[in-house]
Amino acid sequence: MSKDIEETAKAVKEVAKTSSNAIDAGKDLGGFVSKFISGPLEQGVGILEDKLKYIRWERKVRLIKRAEEYLKQLGHSVSDKTIPLKNAVPLLEYATLEENDNLQDMWARLLVNGTVGSTGKTIERSYIEILGQLSSLEAEILETIYALPFEESRHKGIATEKLPESANISSENPHIKEKEKEPNDNVKLALANLVRLGCLKFTATWGGGEIYTVINPTLIGYKFVSACTL
Repeated sequence: MSKDIEETAKAVKEVAKTSSNAIDAGKDLGGFVSKFISGPLEQGVGILEDKLKYIRWERKVRLIKRAEEYLKQLGHSVSDKTIPLKNAVPLLEYATLEENDNLQDMWARLLVNGTVGSTGKTIERSYIEILGQLSSLEAEILETIYALPFEESRHKGIATEKLPESANISSENPHIKEKEKEPNDNVKLALANLVRLGCLKFTATWGGGEIYTVINPTLIGYKFVSACTL
């Protein structure tokens, strides 16, 4: 029993320490802001809190509005299917923090698709984690790539030179294939992250190096984009 009490005391001490650190961090941030305004530390903290609350509220309102619009497009006024709490919490947290409108629209479509039975789509936890790690450029690349016929492109690959604006299925002609060029560095970094997330797959050299001229779609990438598309 005494051991349990000792362990509990340690846990309480660690929580107190964490809370103290959080308070100190808040004060430090408020102090930093107060250096740039004509007001005390408390006013700096208040400005930050009010601004963050307003931004979060604004994004919540937009998410609700977009979700309602997508429901109407599907011929529904309300959803008819629930999602597990373990998926609902992170989805709503990500969606209400997202500042990019295009990405937040993807969250709204994922939410609607997963809660309307007639879509036949589900909200997988992997989809939430993927979308939570996407940039707007990466989302645009995925939309461009998966607009092409999946069964054909997954085997032949997709030429990346003109991404994100456009893409085409890679040529089977070896002479044409040799002339295919790499995209710019920003697109290459985006492709690398999409491969890391499992949404795309690199073609490799004989030595195992990454080839950026051609990229292959994956099943999870296809299903993810479908889940985020109305």
